[in-house]
Amino acid sequence: MLVNNAGVMLLALFTGDRHDDHRRMVEVNVLGAMTATEVFLDQLRDGGGDLVNLSSVAGRTARPGDAGYAATKWAINGWSESLRQELQPDVRVIVIEPGAVATELTDHINDPGAKQAAERMYGQVAITAADIAEIIVFAVTRPRRLTINEILVRPSAQP
Repeated sequence: MLVNNAGVMLLALFTGDRHDDHRRMVEVNVLGAMTATEVFLDQLRDGGGDLVNLSSVAGRTARPGDAGYAATKWAINGWSESLRQELQPDVRVIVIEPGAVATELTDHINDPGAKQAAERMYGQVAITAADIAEIIVFAVTRPRRLTINEILVRPSAQP
């Protein structure tokens, strides 16, 4: 099993001044997952493995201030679906799309307004990383005859 979970969320309104943030998100969120998968793909194929890609609710619903981040998560969703079709039945491809999860993700935001809004929302509703780990375990322990390809999970109180 390979779990692609590295990511940065650099929220801010889209401007040319944020070019470095956009590039960083693409490099970490998209190219990081692709590179890790390239490294382990043969092993996943040989062992009948599972590829789990962590995306985000932002990969389904974009909002003002998350254009760059949402773009990377939509990319992960599309890439995951393409891989699902290419690699089946040897490799099961699972994409998990969490809402607010209590991690260090908000620490990376360098726009003060976006950081404050994210921390406020996350502080009120976030689920735990352990919740996501349980979901991953559930998905990869299903019988090999089936695949749970996509899981959207939000805190119950997240708007």
